[in-house]
Parts: sequence; C-alpha cells; structure tokens
Amino acid sequence: MPKVDRRILKSQEAIKKAVTELMTEKRFDDITIQDIADRANVNRGTIYLHYVDKYDLLDKMIEEHMNNLRDLCHSAADMTFQEGNYIWFEYFEHHHLFFSTMLESKGAHYFRSRFLELVIQEYSPEVDTTEGENKGLSKEIVLQFFASAIVGTVEWWFKNGMQVPTNVIAEQTGIFLDRNLE
Repeated sequence: MPKVDRRILKSQEAIKKAVTELMTEKRFDDITIQDIADRANVNRGTIYLHYVDKYDLLDKMIEEHMNNLRDLCHSAADMTFQEGNYIWFEYFEHHHLFFSTMLESKGAHYFRSRFLELVIQEYSPEVDTTEGENKGLSKEIVLQFFASAIVGTVEWWFKNGMQVPTNVIAEQTGIFLDRNLE
C-alpha cells in the first residue's frame, strides 16, 4: 500500500473537521466550498483536488465512519456484546462532533439510514430465529427492532450531552443485547 503524504492527510483532516464544525452552525446546503476552505485554512483548489464537491466530501466522510465501525465490529467478533459495544461507544465518544452533528442535522435522514443499515448488517449473523428467545419470530423484525434501539440510544446519548459514561452505556446496552440476541 503506497504511503500517503502527511501534508495530504493533514489537509484532508482539516477539511473534514471544517465541514463538521460548519454543520453545527448552519444547514449543509448553505455551506459553500469557500466556507470550508476558509475554516480549514486551505485553498478552494485543495478541496477540489480531493473531492468533486461538498456532497462528495460528505459522502466520503460518512463512508469512512461506516467502514471504521464495520472494521470495529469485525475486530470484536470474538467478544461479548458488552465488550464490542464498549469499542463502538469509545469510537462514538472520540468522534462525537461528527456523529452528533449528523444525527441532529436536517439532512440526518440519509446518515441515519446508513447507520441503521450498518447495524442491521453487522448484527444479522447474531440473530437466530430458529431456537432460543427469538424462535419463530421474523428475523427482519428482530433486526429492525434492535438496530433501531441501538441507533436511538446513540442519538439519545448525544442529545443528552453524553452524560452517561461510555463504559456504562456500553455495558448496559451490551447486557441487553447479550440477553436477547444470543
């Protein structure tokens, strides 16, 4: 894998941070490339070197976080739901500005549906409707229920200023999942 120049990474991170910060101040549709460039302290041309437009930038940011969450799921495959949840909630805490902005913004529907889709995909192998507590239930309904609960819990956590410590919310949601999905 080719090594990426640190200056490029630094510019891309500044651009991503700038667009996230700007989204806390105004609607995404009202943000211009010039606004992003000014906030990131880069030239407009630098943004266009990496992204087609602001929508491409946002899509790539969303995709990056979804891929990171997917990778975390795969690295936690041999863990309990509590342990795996802790890794996810640590990630949410570390990237709280992005997630809280995306879940609270007016354009959140697209992001929320992508997030929900990811949770459904990652929990699908864990849901067994042939035996145990979920025997005879529709796998799709079980997945939709738990994925909606997880996404809703993350939204609630951000909206309430992450007052519940990361380890507590991860442990308690993990216990609930352990009880119902194993």
